[in-house]
Amino acid sequence: MILRLAALFLVSIAAQAADLASPTGLWKTIDDKTGKPRGLIRIYEQNGLFFGKVEKGLAPELEKSPTCNACKDDRKDKPMIGLVIMRNMKFEAGEYRNGDILDPDNGSVYRCKFRLTDGGTKLQLRGFLGFSLLGRTQIWLRETESR
Repeated sequence: MILRLAALFLVSIAAQAADLASPTGLWKTIDDKTGKPRGLIRIYEQNGLFFGKVEKGLAPELEKSPTCNACKDDRKDKPMIGLVIMRNMKFEAGEYRNGDILDPDNGSVYRCKFRLTDGGTKLQLRGFLGFSLLGRTQIWLRETESR
């Protein structure tokens, strides 16, 4: 009986660790200028690539502009909630890269890379033009979800 409980406990810990090793799930974005929460982004996997869509806005200005008026591509005038802002991220050499991220405030699309830190509880994301030195970094925080 004790061995069964120990085995169940170890399986549970391994499952939680596997969840933290993947970027899939819900993330709270923090504005790198104000330090305040901006929104909740759902990262999901599709055909081996990772995408992120806006699940909920947390900043008051998102209430004023419910659509992406500044977007210049197929996302123009689409609702902010449900908008895919991160696309085609692929895991290579210990980080997720080769995709892009949209800044819905100005409609610009940047190359993107990110990696998980602090045991998978934080996501360090860098959006950039050309090469990584010309960009900015944000830290997203993993949100716990009730199952």
